[in-house]
Amino acid sequence: MKIKVLGPGCSKCRQTEKVVREAVAESGVSADVEKVTDLMKIAGYGVFGTPAIVIDDEVKSVGKVPSKQDVLSWLKK
Repeated sequence: MKIKVLGPGCSKCRQTEKVVREAVAESGVSADVEKVTDLMKIAGYGVFGTPAIVIDDEVKSVGKVPSKQDVLSWLKK
């Protein structure tokens, strides 16, 4: 599983990355978590609000910090 946290590095983006990493550790799912800060790459996903989360090339969240429960539910699918 490949998870990308999209965002330039604002506090919400850092918080989102922390929530994602905690959820991955808690779930036991094998996943690569990557932080993407390049605005052109972020726009390439059709995302114009950050933070955003992309799991296996599917955008799951845009413009908010998701709850750990949300992330855990996405990891199970």
